[in-house]
Amino acid sequence: MEPIPLRPGDAVPGGWVDRWLPAPLRPWARLMRLDRPVGAWLLLWPCWWSTMLAVTDTGLRPWSPEILLILAAFGAGALVMRGAGCAVNDIWDRDIDARVARTAGRPIASGAIGVPGAVMLVIVLGLIGLAILLTFTPRTIVVAVLSLPLVALYPLAKRVTHWPQAVLGIVFNWGALLGWPAVVGQYPGWPALLLYLGCVCWTLGYDTIYAHMDRVDDKAAGVKSSALALGARTKPFLAVIYAAALAFWAIAGFLCDLGLFFYAGLAAAAAHFAWQIVRLDIDDPANCLRLFKSNISFGWIVFAAIIAGQPG
Repeated sequence: MEPIPLRPGDAVPGGWVDRWLPAPLRPWARLMRLDRPVGAWLLLWPCWWSTMLAVTDTGLRPWSPEILLILAAFGAGALVMRGAGCAVNDIWDRDIDARVARTAGRPIASGAIGVPGAVMLVIVLGLIGLAILLTFTPRTIVVAVLSLPLVALYPLAKRVTHWPQAVLGIVFNWGALLGWPAVVGQYPGWPALLLYLGCVCWTLGYDTIYAHMDRVDDKAAGVKSSALALGARTKPFLAVIYAAALAFWAIAGFLCDLGLFFYAGLAAAAAHFAWQIVRLDIDDPANCLRLFKSNISFGWIVFAAIIAGQPG
């Protein structure tokens, strides 16, 4: 059988996984997407942003040991739970992935890993994630556990709605609600809720860009997406949804008494959004992937803005 050619977004032979890991471990690393860390970053940013916003409600500094430990725990948790989420997604989507050129080489779809093995990986990663979660405050644990049914159901969204990206936004940004209970010990209030809503809008934007890479194959496979629903209207949609994200974040910053440096950073974030929209070519998968990955840099911009705008 001729190998299915890889498209942007697939694991590229010759990466660190091939160079450093023994052959038996490579499919497992790819199942967790360890060779493609952008998803872990996008899962992590709402956690870190929320943590920095919550610092404004304490007498702590962003670089205090207590806060650095929380940031580290969120980092480890994001890496582990993103890997578990990818495995769950690939278990649900194994038949669809086999019919889409970009995903046909994924470990489960290609037969490199069986479903029982993938389930065992999810269990192991889930236990590691639980161990990390238990280092947080009780209210953080309660809020985090509330997301689990949504995480399990997300892979079904693309089968029933053209807006699975919205469902992803609801699930993927739950960390925006965790910073407050992790730092302050209280359930999330309005700043965290507004941050969360802005993050949902952000994900709806960047994942629509990502979905354009699979637009043709998704249509052939009967899979729904916002890219298929929007088509040529994608750029105006991004302008609206990104503006909504900025508005939610600006109000959250106002409620936390963030200073002018925060709004200067938010202006830089707006410029980055504008750059994404102007540069987007929905018919060029490599262009879509590049813009999608640029959201790692976008996360640093917002993170720095929150820190720079800290009151006092």
